[in-house]
Amino acid sequence: MNILILGSGGREHALAWAVKQNPKCDRLIVAPGNAGIAQIAECASLDILNGRDVVRFCEENAIDFVIVGPEAPLAAGVADATRAAGILTFGPSAEAARLEASKGFTKEICDACNAPTAGYARFTEAQVAKDYIRRVGAPLVVKADGLAAGKGVIMGMTEAEALAGIDEIFGGAFGDAGAEVVIEEFMEGEEASFFILSDGKTALPIGTAQDHKRVGDGDTGPNTGGMGAYSPAPVLTDAIAQAALDEIVLPTIREMARRGTPYQGVLYAGLMIRDGKARLVEYNCRFGDPECQVLMLRLGAQALDLLQACAEERLAEMQVNWAEDHALTVVMAAKGYPGAYEKGSEIRGLAALPEDSRNMVFHAGTAARDGALIATGGRVLNVTARGETLAEAQARAYAMVDAIDWPGGFCRRDIGWRAL
Repeated sequence: MNILILGSGGREHALAWAVKQNPKCDRLIVAPGNAGIAQIAECASLDILNGRDVVRFCEENAIDFVIVGPEAPLAAGVADATRAAGILTFGPSAEAARLEASKGFTKEICDACNAPTAGYARFTEAQVAKDYIRRVGAPLVVKADGLAAGKGVIMGMTEAEALAGIDEIFGGAFGDAGAEVVIEEFMEGEEASFFILSDGKTALPIGTAQDHKRVGDGDTGPNTGGMGAYSPAPVLTDAIAQAALDEIVLPTIREMARRGTPYQGVLYAGLMIRDGKARLVEYNCRFGDPECQVLMLRLGAQALDLLQACAEERLAEMQVNWAEDHALTVVMAAKGYPGAYEKGSEIRGLAALPEDSRNMVFHAGTAARDGALIATGGRVLNVTARGETLAEAQARAYAMVDAIDWPGGFCRRDIGWRAL
């Protein structure tokens, strides 16, 4: 098969790495890719938000299968365009991707299928939202309704913080994503990620993970896109996962099908777990980043078979084969992230590190310049390792981190602490 993966981050590097393990993969192109991806696949310059451009590229390069990595092309209808052109595609339609693209839409779906989630209210005017906050009191969670690259969520632990969140979102901090605000009840518990493939009819769980959103050790400081993750997530037991599948995920998939917009792709359910019960925090319509990195390291070559079966609507005949192991990834970010950070610093030492089924450095924000590896993003590297135990995976990952020579970068030193 000739395969095209859309995206440029650590998630797409992990997907490319797993796909490349499978002998079905003849030619692999990633658009636009990054310096790490360029070591294992062809990289192409392509506007991945333009469905017509993507279709034309597929036709010119005899692409058999398209895998859409990030959420923005999904919301822009790229998967609709490739499917309409008869190209096998992994990723939901723009209408189905509203489960991520609109927090309010997700709440509407949860109401329709009685899926347990936080109580909420929706607002399009700042003053009305502030009156609501003053009436109900803190703590509350204030969210930009649209896509904000994982950053449009403000924890209003005090009334002042919640009110400031309203000013920030309606003030344009998240662009068009903040045209509407969803204010939610604050849910207590432990958060975990549950990944399910859906072909519109069948749902197949493909793993659990737990990420670390805050920038500092001990879960301190501002929220980020994710500073590390591990899989599996011990808090998401088999019993809780089955209940979440039965009470949240399957009702959602049935409701989407009932509306004539079947969900086809990966559904990432962020769950809040307390007293052995799960409630939905949010849905994402793509693999999490950095959760994808730990999932792909554990899944390996079978990932392509699963994604293909999902796209071909034959998930009912598939099963996931897990090794009894653990994976952990540490995000190395540019100093200053998630605020203003410097670009262009050089990274050394990667060539000496192992690259195999147990140790990988996935690139997120890198470029090759004049023979040097340069940091070009906020989150730059995902240092990932597998082990028989989570402690072993953690030790391997941090041993690799310590071998990387990058004065312009930093990482958390406690990834995995909840489980360990």
